[in-house]
Parts: sequence; structure tokens; C-alpha cells
Amino acid sequence: MQTAVAPQGDVKDRTLAEQGRSRIAWAGAYMPVLAQIRERFEQEKPLRGVRIGACLHVTTETANLMLALKAGGAETALCASNPLSTQDDVAAALCEYGVPTFAIKGEDHERYYSHIESVIATRPQMSMDDGCDLVTTIFTKHKPLLAEMIGGCEETTTGVIRLKAMQRDGVLPYPVIAVNNALTKHMFDNRYGTGQSTLDGIIRATNILLAGHTLVVVGYGWCGRGIASRAAGMGAHVVVAEVDPRKAIEAVMDGYRVMTMAEAARIGDVFVTVTGNYHVVREEHFRAMKDGAIVCNSGHFNDELDLDAIARLSVKRSQPRAFVEQFEFQDGRRVCILADGRLVNLAAGEGHPAAVMDMSFANQAMSAAFLATKHRSLEKKVYDVPVEIDEEVATLKLASMGVAIDTLTPEQVKYMASWSEGT
Repeated sequence: MQTAVAPQGDVKDRTLAEQGRSRIAWAGAYMPVLAQIRERFEQEKPLRGVRIGACLHVTTETANLMLALKAGGAETALCASNPLSTQDDVAAALCEYGVPTFAIKGEDHERYYSHIESVIATRPQMSMDDGCDLVTTIFTKHKPLLAEMIGGCEETTTGVIRLKAMQRDGVLPYPVIAVNNALTKHMFDNRYGTGQSTLDGIIRATNILLAGHTLVVVGYGWCGRGIASRAAGMGAHVVVAEVDPRKAIEAVMDGYRVMTMAEAARIGDVFVTVTGNYHVVREEHFRAMKDGAIVCNSGHFNDELDLDAIARLSVKRSQPRAFVEQFEFQDGRRVCILADGRLVNLAAGEGHPAAVMDMSFANQAMSAAFLATKHRSLEKKVYDVPVEIDEEVATLKLASMGVAIDTLTPEQVKYMASWSEGT
């Protein structure tokens, strides 16, 4: 029987708070851009009195974002955006820092949504989502609250897709900034963050050697590019499956084998899905896989894998390691699913390194401040992060790394703005 949710939060064990504070501080040391924004927020208070409801992965990096928003004057409440991505010590520490947090690693479907309801109960004026579950829950179940909402931010590709679908259908309830679409987010977080953290999650869960094995990347967006390059760097033979001919050509020219999933299913040792789509690994693929194949997902939802199909095919299920479920078929072949098909980098690992989340969450914080001051002039649309915010994040990141770049001369500025210069 589940316990009642306390107003100040619902976490696994509050005695973990000290450990969480230590890890939050460690991550913060690698997030200099967000630290500068936090200092600015403490002086300017751009979010004074704004109630922010956040549905994000509850990690050390997210904790630093919550503390920056709080420094800016916001009243924040946080729940998990994935049942397996919560770091329980971080959740406990956030409650101690005065951020009501509703998240427990491994929570079931019912509790996951009850935690979203707990955040909604704080009557947020701004949403901060990673996957759009908070927005859709408010829209479908709490329409009267929409009158108080001034805007929102969305962190990931899957959520942006859902929000644009709402806009296309004419039901997007308020303006939302697609933080995911900032160049300093998707080009770095999705590529370098997902690339490294996905392989980290796979290796932690299985302890397999990637070198010499065939790793199939399903989807060649920014996340797929990152996973492919990191796997190749570790000696894996990388195969890419795609449906977009332009991305498929890019994968070929990046040096990878490109083929259909039907072909890849027969030769892959490890499969990683990063498409944001539904059932990209299906029954016919599981039937074709070799004995010992490992299948995982690093897209937002575990719907990328047809888990019902592999359950139907199996005659025996076991768990040889944490986050590894082995399905044995009638002919004796075994296929392993990692982390219940959920985000393997966050479920079996720690997620993205703090240094790359520094840019992503700097965009989040500055976009929230932008919404707080500009929301009255915005339509109910999905907006990209303003270019000036994206460029400022990049500039601050370079400065923190001790990297200097050139600036255009007045003559160059004039030349680039002219149409009259010719051969």
C-alpha cells in the first residue's frame, strides 16, 4: 500500500540527503555557466514569485538547475520525468533545500502519475518538462489551471514532437520554449552527453566488451550520431538503421554500415534505439536476433521496444544482473532487455556528465527568465530558444574553458551585409 504524499515531497529515504548534497556540489563544480547565471539571478530575481512545476530527471545536474531557479525567486516543485531516472539521494537533498520533490527510483506507473499530480497541486504558472507528461496531464485533467499558466520549457526531442503536434492541432495551451532545439543543447547534450552516458549505462548494466562486437544504432539524429561515434571509438562495428534517406546518407559517409532493421537484427550483438518513435524493435526483429543479443533504449519512452512481443515469445524470464532481464525463447535463444526498455543511461548509469548539462540547464534557466518577462507578447506556439540566449551560453562556456575566439572586423561585418561585392 502506498503512503500518502507529504506536501514537502515524497522521496525514498530522507537520511540520504547528506550524500545527495555532496554529489550535487560535485556536479555544480562542473557547471560554471549555470553557476554564473545563478549568481546573476540572486541579484536580479527575474523569477520572483513565479511558481514553476518541473517534471525532469531527478539528477545532480537537475538539482543545480532547481537551486538556480530558486535563487532567481521562483517557487519550485519537482517530480521525475521517468520512473527509473531518479537519484534518491538527490531527491532527499532537494527537499532539504526547500524544493518539494516527488520522485522515487523504480516507482510504478500509478505513483509516477501521482507525483505529477503532486506538482500540479502547487498550481504552477510555468511548466518545465522533459517529455511533455506534465503539460499533457495539466491539459487533459486540469484545464482550469491553464488560465494561470504563462508558459513552459521543454527539454527533450520527444517532448518537442508532442508539443508541436498539439500546436498543429490547435490545442497548445500556452507558449513553450523548445530548449532542446538550442544549438548549445542538442548539438552537445544530445551528441556528446547521450553518446557517452548511453555506453556508460550499457557497460555498467552488462560489463560487456564493445570492441569487436556489432552495435546497431536505430536512429541517426544527434543522439544516434553521438552513440555511433563513441561506440566506434571503443572498437565496436557500428551499424545504423534509419528511415530518413538524408540521415542514412550521412551515416554512410561517416563510415558506418547502413541497412534495414530486418538485416541488422540478424547480425547485431547490441541494439540501441534513439528514434522517439513507436515499436522500432518489434516481434520480427526479436525472432531474428542471435543468442545473447542485448537490446536497450536511450530515447525518452520505452515504447520504442515492443516489450509485449518479447514477453509473448519467451518461455522463461530471469534477471542475471541488475537492470538486465533475460528472455529465453522456445529454441533456446536468449535476448536481454536492459532497464525495462527505459532510458539506459539514466536507469543503469548516472545520465549525462555535468559539464554538458551545464549548457542545457543554462538554456533552461535563461529561457524561464525570458518567459517570465516576455510571455504577454508571445502566442500559443512552440518557440526556439532566442538566439541571443543560445550565443550567450556558448560564450560563457568558452570563457569557462579558457578558450578565446576572434570577432569580425568592421570591414568584415560590412562585407557580410552587402550584396554588391562580386568576383
